Amino acid sequence: MQDYRNLKVWQKAHQLTLRAYAFSATLRAPIAWPLRDQLIRAAISIPSNIAEGAGRGTDRDFDRFLGYALGSLNELEYDLLLAHDLRFLQADEHSQICEQLVEVRRMLSGLKSQLKA
Repeated sequence: MQDYRNLKVWQKAHQLTLRAYAFSATLRAPIAWPLRDQLIRAAISIPSNIAEGAGRGTDRDFDRFLGYALGSLNELEYDLLLAHDLRFLQADEHSQICEQLVEVRRMLSGLKSQLKA
């Protein structure tokens, strides 16, 4: 068991979640509320699964929760794409958030590879 707060991937995922929250605050129109709620759930799930997996007793369990985090990351990526396509999210902001997202994906995949080695 390790302190998840010391994991760089958790720190980056946490920053991504904070950014997703900041964007979600701009979704004020009632038509955007379901997307806002879904986006926030997906974003929260990423660092939450990293934290939960780090608290498990085995690398196998940790790997499984990192897989859940990757799934939520993909969900967030789609939610952001939808927000962009619906014109709720400007292209430059979408690009910047996706840069963070890609970095977290790379780190999660790398950590999963290390656990399997």
